[in-house]
Amino acid sequence: MLVRELHCETCDGIRAFEMPPCPDGHGPDCPELLCTGCGTAIFVAPYASLSRATPPARRALHPRHAA
Repeated sequence: MLVRELHCETCDGIRAFEMPPCPDGHGPDCPELLCTGCGTAIFVAPYASLSRATPPARRALHPRHAA
């Protein structure tokens, strides 16, 4: 089980967060972590998921003409 130390807003301090069993099948890339102190859940974006994201489409720039 993955454990990370992050700031918990509820506990107001650095706490250990662990990944619960993921029913959605994300495996080690599951974005949900739970505070081991109070149980607060947070969502994080794993770096691996961000690197696989498709970049947004670029808009073509059109010169403006005076009316």
